Amino acid sequence: MKNYICTLIVLLSCNKGFAQQTPAVDQNKAILIIGATAHIGDGSLIENSALGIREGKIVEITTSDLVKNQYDKTINAEGQHLYPGFIAANATVGMVEIGAVRATNDLNEIGEYLPHIRTIIAYNAESKVVESLRPNGILSAQIVPTRGVISGSSSIVQFDAWNWEDAAIITDEGLHINWPRAYTSSRRSSTAELKYNQKSYEEKIKSLDQFISEAFAYNQTQSKTKHLPFAAMKNAFTGNQTVYLHADGHREIVDGIQFLKEHQVKKIVLVGGKEAYLTTDFLTEHDIPVIVSRPHRLPTLEDQDIKLPFKMAKILMDAGLTITIDVSGRMERMNTRNLPFYAGTFAAYGVPKEKAVQLITLNAAKILGVADRLGSLTVGKDATLFLSLGDALDMRTNQLTHAFINGKNISLETHQTELWKRYMEKYSRK
Repeated sequence: MKNYICTLIVLLSCNKGFAQQTPAVDQNKAILIIGATAHIGDGSLIENSALGIREGKIVEITTSDLVKNQYDKTINAEGQHLYPGFIAANATVGMVEIGAVRATNDLNEIGEYLPHIRTIIAYNAESKVVESLRPNGILSAQIVPTRGVISGSSSIVQFDAWNWEDAAIITDEGLHINWPRAYTSSRRSSTAELKYNQKSYEEKIKSLDQFISEAFAYNQTQSKTKHLPFAAMKNAFTGNQTVYLHADGHREIVDGIQFLKEHQVKKIVLVGGKEAYLTTDFLTEHDIPVIVSRPHRLPTLEDQDIKLPFKMAKILMDAGLTITIDVSGRMERMNTRNLPFYAGTFAAYGVPKEKAVQLITLNAAKILGVADRLGSLTVGKDATLFLSLGDALDMRTNQLTHAFINGKNISLETHQTELWKRYMEKYSRK
């Protein structure tokens, strides 16, 4: 018993020492940031910029010699780079803290058709994983459900909050559908021979068709009996909610989009799209934005160009498509912090640098429906932005000095920086 009590005391002490950062206080002074190279987020630059923040909003963006307003505080950012806060699309941060501990895992629900499931109420604003994203400039994200055929609804959050209510920017903005796979492999290897499972594929589509048809009919009537899954589909039919189609293969992409169009779904976004390069004409014709798979992976098939994942953004952009970056995959919550470096990889393979910045700022904001508040350094938008000593898309030079969410100057300290300082001190002693 004595040993148990001692262990508990030690654990509580450690938890207190490495607690999540307290949210910043509201902005009470007007702030001017001068001298930085401002990366606007729309593909343009302003050298020697001046950006004014007042009451959580951007009130001025110009050059340093054209400042007109008076400010309470001035930040001299000469030689630094100013960016809009990066936005992570299709993320699951805040949904799982420790994968092996069931009590910290809110990622999956039981069932196949779950449009009424809301990720926002399970989002943990005090997650240490969330905290670790901010020093790389990722200040907001789309939190999505997973698994099942219809997984549920996603929401957009910012990363400086006590709880999910404070974190929420838009709740239930999208509905997520995982399209059935037409081809499967008998082996675990990604290069194994693929087999077309026609019967299984068609049966799954038929089942989905029946559910959506019944949901549409339900929402055309005034049923006295409440059916939560059917009722949750209403906004997808009216266009008030985006439907995110998770599909990778050429056949799945085309079949899925045609299916949704036939069912009168008005707003569609493709997620993943590993073979989207084969369907560019089709996607352009139907004006389908793409949340493209992250580039740090191998191609799906062994006969594909080994560098295809690196080139994907350039191919889709040249076709005229609006794209941002998907952060899902192996160790996706921890790897979400690498979002700016995914954009940097796309820049190394043909995407102009400022357009690469746009991938994870204004493009992401447009696709997720928050472009009126986030995504660019524009007058009237939220002052969610950061300063870096160097190029934010390069892991060698992305070193933040300041970050703001809604005009609040947030802490950049994390569990990792505390450990770094602790052991730097330890090993620097003589």
